[in-house]
Parts: sequence; C-alpha cells; structure tokens
Amino acid sequence: MATNENSADIGIIAWHEDGRWNVAELADPSDIGEVIERLKAQNTNGGAIALIAVEDEFFVIARSLGQHQQLMVSDITYALEYDLVADIVDILDLPFPEESDDSQPGGDIDLLTDLGMNSMELEALTGDPELYPDEQILAIAARLGFGELAESLIEDGDGD
Repeated sequence: MATNENSADIGIIAWHEDGRWNVAELADPSDIGEVIERLKAQNTNGGAIALIAVEDEFFVIARSLGQHQQLMVSDITYALEYDLVADIVDILDLPFPEESDDSQPGGDIDLLTDLGMNSMELEALTGDPELYPDEQILAIAARLGFGELAESLIEDGDGD
C-alpha cells in the first residue's frame, strides 16, 4: 500500500456557536486521529465538522457530536493507496476494499442529515465527475451554511 503521507490539500473544521458558523484550518488533515481530537476539543452544542479534500482524488467528512464520532469518505477504494482512508476503514470496522471493487462512498453517509444534507445528496455529490474534491467540500459547506467562510479560509490560507 502506498502511504501518501501529508497529501491532504485542504482541511477545515467548522462549528456552530452562538447562532453562527465558525471555521478554522486543520493543521494536519492527513492524520485522522488528530482530526478527531480537534473535533472533540470543539465543545459546542452542535458539535464540529471536518471537511478534508485530498489532492484531486477524494474527500473525507468527520463529525463529532459529544462523544459520538462519525466518518465518511467519498471513495472507500482509496484505502488501497492512502493511509488516511485505510485508517477510516479500520476505525469504522469496514471490510477492506479489493483491487476489483468499484468506486463508492463509505462510512456514515447520513452524518449530515440533521444539518439539512441527506445521504442521497451526499452520494450524488460523491459521484459527480465534474467536481474536484475541493469543489465538493465547498459545495457541502455551502449547503450547510458556511460556504463563504470556508471559501475565504481556503483562498486566504489563514490558519487558526
């Protein structure tokens, strides 16, 4: 398996506090353990969401709500090439993909339903060949209500 360490292009964390969304850059979005710890540290009523786009390949969504963690990846077959996805497969106790498996999303596809984005919308977005992963996570951010904040953060490259 190729490791492709530190290959994440974009990693943002978003949380809802005092009636508005806040966003910050994730320092190391390729380390899912660090991402989960950062999500847990955002102690807000609505929890926190991480959106990660890796190269031109796939995206990951991680969510923490209290002690409950949810993860999904836009294409589970990237576990064959990226440690980030292999770690998600392991955390979620999913079957490891085979070389012959078709591209498909994996994990908790319904993790954003209570925020207004159902699993059908998310699956449709994962299968859109016209969009790159960074465009997909910006579309998710827009759908959830923090698209402009996420876009500004990505364009400015400002950290927290």
